[in-house]
Amino acid sequence: MLKGARDIAIVGTFLALLLASQFALSVIAGVEIVTAMFLAFCYCFGVKRGLVLACAFSSLRCIIFGFFPAVVILYFIYYPLFAILVGWVGNLLKREFSIKILLLLVAISLVLTVIFTLLDNIITPMVFKFDIATAQTYFAMSIPTMLLQLVSVAVSVTVLFPPLYNSLMIIRK
Repeated sequence: MLKGARDIAIVGTFLALLLASQFALSVIAGVEIVTAMFLAFCYCFGVKRGLVLACAFSSLRCIIFGFFPAVVILYFIYYPLFAILVGWVGNLLKREFSIKILLLLVAISLVLTVIFTLLDNIITPMVFKFDIATAQTYFAMSIPTMLLQLVSVAVSVTVLFPPLYNSLMIIRK
């Protein structure tokens, strides 16, 4: 999947940036920039490198924050799907950038954020064998955090994608 030391260094460096940013912002529920960063990487570098980053990020994230079964399953489903979708969109749009593309990517990131929460609302109750009432409460309690995440994702993708895109496209050459 990776074509030599340069690819390994690019993925490894970006992996470190993802983990550091998630760790730094982990104390603030709903606020994150991982989506914007991962989106830019997968859009610029494509599906294969995105999948490598997704699996490495999911693995190391679990080492750092703990191996909770629901989180392991969630991350190993969500981030590879994210990489495939966004890498494919980047390929389809020839990795170009415009305001229309930025708006499309913001919309995609918002949909993916909702999917993340919905997957969590399915996986966690199944793993922990919640009864229906507990699962419904878990779902209801996730909505305020998801709404905050949606605002955070919309802002972070809008602000961070353009400079990340420019930097990553220079590195990609």
